[in-house]
Amino acid sequence: MADKTTDSGRQESILITVALCTHNHADRLPRTLADLGKLASPSSPWEILLVDNASTDETPALLAATSWRPQGVPVRIVREQRLGLSNARNRAIQESRGKYLLFVDDDETPDPQWLTAYEHAMLAYTPDALGGRIDVLFEHGERPSWLQDELLGFLGHLDHGEDGWLQEPDTPFYGGNFAVRVDIFPEVGEFDANLGRKGQVNTGGEDTEFYRRLVASNYRVRWVPGAIINHRIRADKLWRSYFLDLHYRQGMSEGSRTRGDRKRLPPGYLFGQLARAIKTAIQRRFKQGKDYSLRLEMNASYFLGYIKGWIAR
Repeated sequence: MADKTTDSGRQESILITVALCTHNHADRLPRTLADLGKLASPSSPWEILLVDNASTDETPALLAATSWRPQGVPVRIVREQRLGLSNARNRAIQESRGKYLLFVDDDETPDPQWLTAYEHAMLAYTPDALGGRIDVLFEHGERPSWLQDELLGFLGHLDHGEDGWLQEPDTPFYGGNFAVRVDIFPEVGEFDANLGRKGQVNTGGEDTEFYRRLVASNYRVRWVPGAIINHRIRADKLWRSYFLDLHYRQGMSEGSRTRGDRKRLPPGYLFGQLARAIKTAIQRRFKQGKDYSLRLEMNASYFLGYIKGWIAR
């Protein structure tokens, strides 16, 4: 199939650009690349775009290797020096040659039919964006006893049920498994560079913020439950502090953004919310034990970060 090129240089015959953004994950990357090489190939042309986000480890050499690459599939490597996942995603937008840009994280294993499931939905419904299911896969140990089901979502687990359209702000896709039709970016905008993980800084939110912009502007977002990603979690490196830090930093970000031009002294009700959150977490821990109190401790950590972000802005 010959490529037809638009004025912007985008090759229209490529349906999907699979974008993998990575930063200093040389320990996790080989399996992810190998799993990409095992994907069932769709009937439509596709390509793989590897975005090296200012890595300083062995990542560049791993990306340059050819042994994992699927036969006949173009693979391109670009380097984005501005640190931050949102910057890497925005670079992928600029470099994409496909009609759809499909994101996968560097610590994930896609189901072999992941790509074909997306292709079917793209051709059948021509949506503006799509999201798929994410399961959690534990490696190097057992799931900790304190990791209750209600916490799996913070490790990327996502399941909106049967296929259909996502229309509500509280039913987002997640950054490790979603696709966007490239030609809508000039209208809806790129990813907010102030959000998203930056190196080892444990933040996020760029994916859900982008999704809510889509929904607010009435773009059509398709849920594709058959497009399954397995998020690999190292059980031996999973700590309660990860969840507390995640919520603290989220609170800081939202507190800073909410304050705007208002006074530096936070509203009094925030201190009341913090006190109630701490009290509730302590009560749960004494009654049921530490295996059942983490979610409430995360609430307290969020309000503490929110107040800190408000003050420090």
